[in-house]
Amino acid sequence: MSMPEPVREITFGQAINEAIAEEMRRDPRVFIIGEDVAEAGTTFKVLKGLVEEFGPARIIDSPISEAGIAGLGVGAAITGMRPIVDIMFGDFMTLTMDQMVNQAAKTHYMSGGKLKVPMVFRTTLGASRRSAAQHSQSLHAWVSHIPGLKVAIPSTPYDAKGLMKTAIRDESPVVTFEDKMMFQLKGPVPAEEYTIPFGQADIKRSGTDITLVGTSSMVQVALEAAGMLAEIGLSAEVVDPRTLTPLDTKTLIESAKKTSRAIVIDEGHYSFGATAELASVIADGAFYYLDAPVKRLGAMDVPIPFSPVLEDLTIPTAAAVTEMAKLLCGRL
Repeated sequence: MSMPEPVREITFGQAINEAIAEEMRRDPRVFIIGEDVAEAGTTFKVLKGLVEEFGPARIIDSPISEAGIAGLGVGAAITGMRPIVDIMFGDFMTLTMDQMVNQAAKTHYMSGGKLKVPMVFRTTLGASRRSAAQHSQSLHAWVSHIPGLKVAIPSTPYDAKGLMKTAIRDESPVVTFEDKMMFQLKGPVPAEEYTIPFGQADIKRSGTDITLVGTSSMVQVALEAAGMLAEIGLSAEVVDPRTLTPLDTKTLIESAKKTSRAIVIDEGHYSFGATAELASVIADGAFYYLDAPVKRLGAMDVPIPFSPVLEDLTIPTAAAVTEMAKLLCGRL
């Protein structure tokens, strides 16, 4: 009997690199523009090797002007290209807001459907890298609030590749957020072609006692917490929305109906963030099935500190998720 082929494992960063390279080979309209994406050396090493294959005409090192490259991307997309605008840190999205929110998101609507803006804003989120308050924010809830933008938040190498390929092919502007602490995370990624549809959540672990909804890196935190809960006989289901807009409300609600308890975990700030929206979807859709209030864990409402000891206190941990789950399940 022949042994099954071992599943190929690559890093989160390699998965994104592969997705972009495959789409650039498939479609000559795809190009990347950003700071330090080509000959200047690639930040986080994710785009390493692309300029050697595709050349500086398609992997374009830009001046330090996020507003400028966002505007170039919008114009290129409207006129038939498929740009990926690389915004090195999610914090720098602040400089792209007019182009992203007022131009890219609204052009299709304001032209009566005559114009499209098929582009990707590729950026990052996540703290705990010791990068201080201006390079550590998780601002994905901001753009999820804007009609006309789609928002993808992968948590595994498999999802990172599949969602990036879908983003590049989409006819709408898409903002993709990658947790910068996860670029070295390894996981199974098929060698063959695949994409992941937007608006399709993924159950990362099945369970019966409590639902843990995690976003981006918080999926890994939720999985760690689920392992800790299993040791005391509690079965946690881990749900990953994968995209915030469009949002798969059905999977979130059905999971909470099954388990009767839910915690939402997100690295954005607690107030007015993604946790509030996801928790309200569950509370509204599964109200009569819930045995406890929907709880949420987010980052503290403070600027991210530079001090490692303080920074680690500001974001949700597996231990905090476990304690909250035990409380909801009457195990404290």
